[in-house]
Parts: sequence; C-alpha cells; structure tokens
Amino acid sequence: MAENHSVQAQAQKTTWNIPFLVVFSGARSLFKLDDLGLEILRIALPAALALAADPIASLIDTAFIGHLGAVEIAAVGVAISIINQANKVTIFPLVNITTSFVAEEDTVKKMAESSSSSAPVKGDDEKKDNAEGSELEKMENGLATRNETKESAQEDDPKTNVCKSPIPTDTNASKKKAKREKRNIPSASTALAMGTILGLLQTAFLMLLAKHMLGLMGVKSGSPMLSPALKYLVLRALGAPAVLLSLAMQGVFRGLKDTTTPLYATAIGDLANIILDPIFIFACHWGVSGAAIAHVISQYLLAAILFFKLVGKVELVPPSLKDLQFSRFLKNGFWLLARVIAVTFCVTLGASLAARLGATTMAAFQVCLQVWLTSSLLADGLAVAGQAILACAFAEKDYKKAKATAARVLQMGVVMGYGLAAVVGVGLYFGSGVFSKDKNVIRLITIGVPFVAGTQPINSLAFVLDGVNFGASDFSYSAYSMVLVAVLTVVTEFLLSKSNGYIGIWIALSIFMVLRTIAGLWRMGTGTGPWSFLRIKKPNKLESTS
Repeated sequence: MAENHSVQAQAQKTTWNIPFLVVFSGARSLFKLDDLGLEILRIALPAALALAADPIASLIDTAFIGHLGAVEIAAVGVAISIINQANKVTIFPLVNITTSFVAEEDTVKKMAESSSSSAPVKGDDEKKDNAEGSELEKMENGLATRNETKESAQEDDPKTNVCKSPIPTDTNASKKKAKREKRNIPSASTALAMGTILGLLQTAFLMLLAKHMLGLMGVKSGSPMLSPALKYLVLRALGAPAVLLSLAMQGVFRGLKDTTTPLYATAIGDLANIILDPIFIFACHWGVSGAAIAHVISQYLLAAILFFKLVGKVELVPPSLKDLQFSRFLKNGFWLLARVIAVTFCVTLGASLAARLGATTMAAFQVCLQVWLTSSLLADGLAVAGQAILACAFAEKDYKKAKATAARVLQMGVVMGYGLAAVVGVGLYFGSGVFSKDKNVIRLITIGVPFVAGTQPINSLAFVLDGVNFGASDFSYSAYSMVLVAVLTVVTEFLLSKSNGYIGIWIALSIFMVLRTIAGLWRMGTGTGPWSFLRIKKPNKLESTS
C-alpha cells in the first residue's frame, strides 16, 4: 500500500525536459515517408518552386540586363533593392499573417462542423418529425421502387423502348452544392482588401519619392546610374498593386494547404516575363525600361490567374463589413512590420554600402545577392509547410504533432542547406560569366562565392525557424528579437565595410544570418512562450498505472 502511494506521488511530480533537444527528436525518421513527411512534402515542394520562381525570373532579368553593361546592371540592382525593401515591408506581414489566420480559421470551422455533425441533440419534437419523415420516406421509396419496376419492364419490351431521353438532372441542386462547398473565411476577404489598398499606396510612394530614395542609396544627380535606375524604379512601381494582391492570395492558398495552385500561376507569370524580356529589351530597344514593363505585365497576369482560381474556393465577399478583421491584421501586422523593416534594412544597407564603392562593385554584389536570396528562399518552402501545419496543430491543441512537425522541418532545412551550399558554390564559381562579361565584375563575384555558398546551411535554418515561429503565432517575439539582431548587424556592416570594403559587407551579412538563426531558435530551445509545453513531460504509462 505504501509502495503504491510512493509511486503515485512520484507520478505526480513534474518532470522537466530540455526543450532544445526537440530539434533532434525523431531524427531517424527524417527521410521516412510517413503521414507527416508526406504532408510536409506535399505543401513544401510546390511552395518552394513557387517561391523560387520569381527570384529565378529576377536572375534571368539580371542576366539579360547584364549584357547591356555594368552601369545598367548596377542601376537596376539599386532599384531592385529599393523595390524589395518596399515589397517586404508590406508583403511579408500580409502574407504570413494571412497564412496563419486562414489556417487557424479553417481548422476551427472544420472542427466545429465535425463536432456538430457527430453529436446531434434531438428533442421530442425532433423525434416526432423524424418519425413522420421516416413514414414519408418509406412511402416515397415504395413509389420509387414501383416506378423503377415499371420502367424496367418497359425497357425489356421492344415496343415501348423507343429513343427514351435521359432523366434530367437537377442542375440547380448541383450549383447550390458547389456554392456550399465554398469556404467562408473572413481572413481571406480581409487579406485581399488590405493587399489592394497597400498596393495602391506603394505605387504612389515609389513614384513620388523615386529620385529621393535613389539619392539615399548613393545614386546622386551626377551618377551615370541615375537615369536607368529611375526609369526602372518608376515603371516597376506600376505593378505594386498586382504584386501585393497576388501574394495576399498566395497567403490564402497556403493557409488552405494548397501550394500547387500558386505554383502553376507563378510559373505562367514568370514564363511570360522570360519571353517578353528579350523582346522588349533587345528587339524593341527599350533597355532597362523593357525589363520593367515585362515584369509588370507578368505580375498582372499572375494576379488574374490566382483571383480566378480563388473565386471558386472561397467566398470573397463577406456577409457584412463587421466580418472583416482589420484590427486583428493590423495588431499582428505591426509586429511583423517591425521585424521585416529590421531584416530588409540590413540587406538594403549592404546594397547601399556596395553602391558607394562604385558601379563594378555594385554589379558584382547584385549578382551575388540575387543568388544568395534565391537559393535561400528554396528553404522557405519548408517554412510555409511548417507554418501551415503548425497553425492547424496549435488550433487543435495537438502539441504532439506540433513538436514532431517543428523537429522534422528544421532537420530537413539543415540537410537542404548543405545541398544548396554545394550546388551554389560550384554553379556560381563556374557560371559567373552568365551574368556579366566584365572581368572585374566576374573577379568580385568569385570573391563572394565562399560567403554566398558557405552561409546556405545557416540561411536555410533561419528561414525554416521563421515559419516555425509564425506557425505558433509568436509574432511579438519574432519582432523584438529581430530588431535587436538588426541593431548589432548595422553596427557590424558600417565597421567592416570601412575596414574591408566589399569583403567586409559579406562578412557582416554572414554574421547577420548567424544571429538571426540564434534568435529564431532561442524561443523554442528554451521552451518559452507558445513552446512552454516542451518543458513538461507527462508521466509515462508505467508510472500512472503502477
């Protein structure tokens, strides 16, 4: 008896885990195609290809423009840095909030529908109605059976079997059923409304302040880069509404765990961009303006395809304006806005410091930066999968699945990072001539290869950690931790660029990614915030049943 009390007391004691070890949890199952592995791959592969499609198109833009000269590619590089800064400030919060909110909302609605259908409560009146309904159903079934017997007899009789028309189907019923299958998700409607508004504001902002922003980036009035950079920036600004609207819709699709539709749409849009680039740049002799126009056309085509597909899945017009969730979006968007400003400021500052070193240095930096971002964004496909699955798991309070998902996507991210390091290192070293014929530019690209390739494992882990924390809706921590990292990075960039120039900028950006990874891992590794469940281990079955 005393022994049983002792065991029960021991079972009631709280046992603490080391949360950081969750990263290594289930490592043997990394390449196992179980239900979780297949779900991650089903979401991650199309998402990774869709995310990589646009940067790859930008790389092709860079390759085409590179043949116009070092001044042109440097000018476009500065303009793209400004556009990326503006896009990320608006797009990043909108897309990630939309993905999490749509996933949570859709999961909660499904759970509510499932519980209501599986546990109906019937009163006396309902039982009576059901009894009456059963009698009526029996009568109708009997009548239907007699009619079927009669029709069967007629079919067997050759005299009566003459060109009978098929029984008409109830098209209205099928239409109503299709309409019912559409999902009523207020977060989706809110995201599209905000995407349209932010897109129009961004167009006005970029067009009105284009010359001033180029000056802040080091492209002054006497610079040969000013004219092509200004043309490219102003024309690309016209595509901002399409960019924000299409990415808001991609956030909705991700929340619904559908990453295949955005992949097809992005592929079509980017293919149009690739086809139009040489036509507008060389055949029409429009130069950098042609590249910008091709990009804008492709973005509006992409937005149109996504909108057409989304209309068939989601009710985009809410029952009333009260159903829109602007306050919820703005509250969480503020945190992500602070975070994305911190991240993009570090990268944009690096581009600005490179531009101040001259057109040749900026041209090489632009090529390396595009390759760096493109390859790293492949890991963002895993981040999207992790975010969508984790958001659903947290909504269902399925912490076991949350833990397993976080561990699996992080382990996949590390493996992908090492693979990317090998591919990027070899590809950029031997393929630098694709981007420029200038020997000085190629030499600087070669110098940047160790940094671009060597940081791939860290970059991949950092991107996946973003998805993990966003899936847990831990937006506030993501914001203030990144602001701290950015402050340290900015100081490092100024110091190292002055002492080591071009190489110093890349060293600083490498330090930035290391700090970013540490900050992303800290929350889950310490078992704080939404990850507090990792710290407590429940009593095992042996202890609880002894």
